[in-house]
Amino acid sequence: MSRIAATFEALKAENKTALVPYIMCGDPDFDTTVKLMHALVESGVNMIELGVPFSDPMADGPVIQAAAERVLERHVSLTDVINVVAKFRENDQQTPVILMGYLNPVEVMGYGVFARTAAAAGVDGALTVDIPPEEGSGYTDILKANGVDPIYLLAPTSDNSRIESIAKVAGGFVYYVSLKGVTGAATLDTDSVAEKLGQIRQHIDLPLGVGFGISDAETAAKVSKEADAVVVGSAIVKRMAEHGNEPEKLIQSVVELTSAMRQAMDAV
Repeated sequence: MSRIAATFEALKAENKTALVPYIMCGDPDFDTTVKLMHALVESGVNMIELGVPFSDPMADGPVIQAAAERVLERHVSLTDVINVVAKFRENDQQTPVILMGYLNPVEVMGYGVFARTAAAAGVDGALTVDIPPEEGSGYTDILKANGVDPIYLLAPTSDNSRIESIAKVAGGFVYYVSLKGVTGAATLDTDSVAEKLGQIRQHIDLPLGVGFGISDAETAAKVSKEADAVVVGSAIVKRMAEHGNEPEKLIQSVVELTSAMRQAMDAV
């Protein structure tokens, strides 16, 4: 059983929802990233989405775009991100790590090399935003053959046929983008999220994560009533930007947020 599947199974037995933070790898440096990953686990998160920087992050709002720009100025590569996962694995063999990014860096590295290298480092899943299921069969087959779950996105506009096409290729869990827009945009309507998740579950057996628009403990708790995982990105990356020159304060600020979310989610 994969780390992702085992984590969801354990949480289900405890009637809990996964908390999944997104952080940009290398922001502000690799050492801080690894320390933050461990601190996040200690604060109660269950999986980690590690951002792979890209020059044109089309699904991301200004906060995460700025983080990608900061990291790219230091020439952080996909190989660097994979090496950070390997460093994290020296002291944590349990917490699932998912790489979130775009296809171009993977294309440059090569599907096979990426899948093998990522798996060897301890990567559990890959969420590649800009490859649709109709064009991704070769890619997803290679990921699955190497034990890396291909994570796919669904949106409020996804119809039943789209949901069914995702069901055929996805692994690990499916990420429901709860807003029409980019990361960090608008205010989340939890009632509409619950309705859409009900529709998706008619076609998909995998756990469902919800992200985009979750910025505080109250919202995280509300979403946790309906979702199998709550994904938090921009709210965390914003705090990282505010304390980029003070790694200890950065870690403290982020952990304060995830700890509050974990407590609120467990209380509902």
